[in-house]
Amino acid sequence: MTLRIERIPTLSDNYTYLVICDETKHAAIVDAPEVDPVVERVAITGADVKLILSTHHHPDHAMANPELAARYGVPVYGHRSDAHRLPGMTKGIDEGDEITLGRHVARVLFIPSHTTGHVAYVFDRARAVFTGDMLFAAGCGRLFEGNAQMMYDALCVKLAALPDDYLVYCGHEYTEGNLRFALSIEPENPEIKERYEAVRELRARAVADWHQATPAEMTIPSTIGLEKATNPFMRAGSASELGRRRTLKDNF
Repeated sequence: MTLRIERIPTLSDNYTYLVICDETKHAAIVDAPEVDPVVERVAITGADVKLILSTHHHPDHAMANPELAARYGVPVYGHRSDAHRLPGMTKGIDEGDEITLGRHVARVLFIPSHTTGHVAYVFDRARAVFTGDMLFAAGCGRLFEGNAQMMYDALCVKLAALPDDYLVYCGHEYTEGNLRFALSIEPENPEIKERYEAVRELRARAVADWHQATPAEMTIPSTIGLEKATNPFMRAGSASELGRRRTLKDNF
């Protein structure tokens, strides 16, 4: 039973995902700030949209929810604490909850700090996790609403506990810049060097209009194992060190 994951370029560097159970064609829309690119991809794939999953409340991940929910007649899931601020939210979820999509099940991880209501969706059978703006390829989101200890628990405890081969689908195409920063933290790390050169070569072929980007220009998905080896935030030895690195990145 295959879970098909369509990467949809939105805004200037966002990733929206259309997650499709191949057996049933049931689909979930993950983190949608724009309507038209999603509707177009749904039509192309013939997917039967059943639900909308939001990792957090920020408009660049959720502002298309109300229109998409009305178009497809589906519920919008988000952390229960965000009921007052997540666009279109109708279903509150929390740590350990499970959401059925066709023959697949997504379990919820509560991973606050970028926002206090941030969640990840883990599809164990497909060995995939949607991390929004908490875990990026080679980076992490800013500490807008939480603290370094919360971020450490999210990145270095909960997400790091996933198997190394789990695919990481994050919210933005930030990988090249994140790896430049990673090299400033660990300039002699050979795995960071190798990854940076590969990503720089890939992104050099990118088109100017992100909406026209193809999979060949995308650095996502990553894997949990690759992040453990090259992500300076997942490699921080303590919450205080992670916080120090996040401050450095904010001014990088």
